[in-house]
Amino acid sequence: MEITASQVKSLREKTGVGLMECKRALSESNGDIDSAINILRERGLAKANKKADRSANQGRIFIETSTQRSIIFELNCETDFVANNDAFIQLGERIAKAAIEHNIDSEDAINSLSIDNQPLKDYLASYVLKLGENISVNNTKVITDTPHVTSYIHMNGKIGVVVKFNNDIDQETSKDIAMHIAASNPSYLDPSEVPNTILDNEKEIIKTQALNEGKPEQILDKIVQGRINKFYKESCLLEQAFVKDDKKQIKQVLPANTSIEQFLRYDLN
Repeated sequence: MEITASQVKSLREKTGVGLMECKRALSESNGDIDSAINILRERGLAKANKKADRSANQGRIFIETSTQRSIIFELNCETDFVANNDAFIQLGERIAKAAIEHNIDSEDAINSLSIDNQPLKDYLASYVLKLGENISVNNTKVITDTPHVTSYIHMNGKIGVVVKFNNDIDQETSKDIAMHIAASNPSYLDPSEVPNTILDNEKEIIKTQALNEGKPEQILDKIVQGRINKFYKESCLLEQAFVKDDKKQIKQVLPANTSIEQFLRYDLN
C-alpha cells in the first residue's frame, strides 16, 4: 500500500515522532493511523493520547448555568481576531443565556433555538455578515439537575470546564477543582470509567514495551500493574495529584460526603 505525504504528516502531528519513523509505522499498519500510533508507542516513540474534545477552528467556549441545567458549547469562527471581537463574545453570551431561558436540554435542541424572534441559523447569519467570517455553534453539551455546579473559563475562552457535585461544596474548593481539571486534562473520573478496550490496549502496549526493554517475562504482570496504576494517576481525575498540593489526590481534596458526579472539559488550543 502506498503511504501518502498527508498520512505521514497527520501521524507526525498526532505523535511528534520523526517523518521516517511515521512512514515506517504507517507501512507496517497498512495506512491505519490508530494502529500506527500503537506501533510507535510500543517502540517507546510516542505517548498515549488523552481523551479531549478539541476543535481545529478558532473561537471561544461559552458556559451558562442555572439550578436546572448547565450548557457548554463552542462558538467557532475562522480567526482569533474575530474570536476576540466584542460582538462575537456578546453573540456567544446571548446564545448561552437564550439556551438556559428556553430550557434547552439536549445537544440537538439548540438548533431549534429562537433568539429575538429569529431561528438560530438566521441569527448567526446576521453576525456572519457583520464580522465577515463563518460562525457556527458546535459540540453542545447539557448537564441537567445542576444545583451544585461550578464552571470555569480559562485562557480567554479557549478552555472551559463544568463540574457537577452531589451536594453543596464551598466555592474555593469547587473552583480549585475546576481549575485543576483545566490544567491537568483528565480523561476519566475514576478507574471504573476506563473502557476495557482502552485498558486491554494499554496492557498490551506495556507488555510489548517491557519485552522490548529486555525485562524478564516472569515479572511482566508486576510491571503491567505498576504502569497501569501510573496510567490511572495520569488519566483519572480522582487519582490525580492536586495541582495546588501534589501531596494530595483530588479524592482527598473533596470534603466529606461530597463527590464529583460528572465533569466536562473543552479545549480549543
